[in-house]
Amino acid sequence: MSGRVASMAGADAAARPREPADRGVPRPRRAFIETWGCQMNELDSQRMAGQLMQQGVLPTRRPEDADIILLNSCSVREKAEQKVYSRLGEYRLLKQARRELLIGLCGCVAQQEGERALARVPDLDFVLGPARVGELHEVVAEARTGKRVLRTGFPESRAYDIDAVARDGEYKGMVTIVEGCDKRCTFCIVPQTRGPERSRPLAEVVREVEHLLEYGFVEIELLGQTVNHWREPRSSAAGELDFADLLDRVARLPGLRRLRFVTSYPRDFTPRMVEQVGQHPNICPYLHLPAQSGSDRVLRRMGRGYTRAEYLDLVSRLRRARQGLALSTDLIVGFPGEDEEDFQATLELVSEVRFASVYAFIYSPRPGTAAPRLDGQVDRQTAADRLQRLFALQDGIQRELNGELVGQEHEVLVTGWGKQPGTQTGRTACHRIVHFPAGTEPVPLGQLTRVAIAAALPHSLLATKPP
Repeated sequence: MSGRVASMAGADAAARPREPADRGVPRPRRAFIETWGCQMNELDSQRMAGQLMQQGVLPTRRPEDADIILLNSCSVREKAEQKVYSRLGEYRLLKQARRELLIGLCGCVAQQEGERALARVPDLDFVLGPARVGELHEVVAEARTGKRVLRTGFPESRAYDIDAVARDGEYKGMVTIVEGCDKRCTFCIVPQTRGPERSRPLAEVVREVEHLLEYGFVEIELLGQTVNHWREPRSSAAGELDFADLLDRVARLPGLRRLRFVTSYPRDFTPRMVEQVGQHPNICPYLHLPAQSGSDRVLRRMGRGYTRAEYLDLVSRLRRARQGLALSTDLIVGFPGEDEEDFQATLELVSEVRFASVYAFIYSPRPGTAAPRLDGQVDRQTAADRLQRLFALQDGIQRELNGELVGQEHEVLVTGWGKQPGTQTGRTACHRIVHFPAGTEPVPLGQLTRVAIAAALPHSLLATKPP
């Protein structure tokens, strides 16, 4: 999954000044959660916010108003640890004024740093790894007694209460189906921070999706580091089921208008899974399929387990199965040993596949991975130049692909208000961002509406309401 800064959990709570202490009414406790990283981290923050709300701790947008501050961290990109410690340093200043404030480090950097974080930040109250998110309520209770708490590692039994999830927003319900990863890509730290791969039982997944549909969500997103490697756990009586069976079962649930899944691993797609993508109209015509490189030599050094030809064959089969399928991808430039010929192969892959969007990054060494030991480290300036060339190529492709949608009508799931006054924003089934006039009767958040695409920008579309 691509790394990015996510919205803060509980953003629907209005910022407000701290209540005076002498009004005679106890001020409710508040929590501020800052989330960095992928959709898995976003959902983890929603789970933590829900547990706190069950304890009467309400969300706030302002860390200075909080009684509990949680930094839900991501370790995928370069200098992740430095960014985390810098932010913790800022939060320590708040604790100097209010000693009762609890500060917790959560997420992948928490798992990676562990005891080192507690030693380095004296005002840090607890460290909570991503596999222990369901234990937050216990950790907070222990920290309130004055103990400094370390909860990391990967227990076999994990608490997951679907009723204790503060769903952030009203338009997309996220459901984890696979935790951790058993792949050994030489650049990736996820197996160390998220632990070994662990699939949730089909019945449990279906029950959570049904719960979200009853709540009113029309779009569901299935999550996993390698989401299409889901397998029914051996302990289940359901038999040898794989991701194709799960897709088929979930897609048939009444009331499900849109179904997405992320992130797929190219090597794990089977013919049955490809068939399912084309069989159900409510499976969105959008797929995130990380390629990482267009060079076979670099792919071997990355340990990806597939070739350029195999990736292109999969793309072809998916597009034959589902007309109008939009693809996005992750790419790394400047990987150890990548020369100009290898980079040209990546540019050629982008030109051939014509991705709807690309998430590209300069290679950054991560602790405990194999890639830093490879020879042929690429200097930073060369990598930066290659990244800009890649972005320039992709911008032109995106503009052309978006331009092909002008004049068409699309169903848009409304996700919020646009930056321009009087406009709303949403996403098409193919995951394009669309801005359109709100009109005299704005469409409620989380509902579907039809729009007519009027103009194309490189990264979004402009639309009007059809007559």
